[in-house]
Amino acid sequence: MKIKYEISKISRLNEKSENTRSKKWVLRLYIAGQTIKAITAINNLKSICEDKLKGRYHIQVIDLLLNPQLGHDDQIIAIPTLMRKFPTPVKLIIGDLSNRELVLAELNFNGNNLSGTR
Repeated sequence: MKIKYEISKISRLNEKSENTRSKKWVLRLYIAGQTIKAITAINNLKSICEDKLKGRYHIQVIDLLLNPQLGHDDQIIAIPTLMRKFPTPVKLIIGDLSNRELVLAELNFNGNNLSGTR
């Protein structure tokens, strides 16, 4: 099964002001190729976002096989890794995101709050 995803490079200068205006969660999912874990993580993340954020999110899937420098820049040491870039503070969770309750708790994903606090 081939998955389609977009590799996004965001200008670090424009990222904060753009996302603050749009009030969208920015999530980066780091993977390495189209493995079962990568596909599972993408599907789980999309499901959680659609359920909890309903259009108030932007997912960037970054394949480290294609662009390893992005993983280095963000100090990614394991894959798959999900990074919440906005709202701040930045948060990380490693794994295929199949433990929905853990993902919700770790990222403070209550769907009603964009500040990242409970």
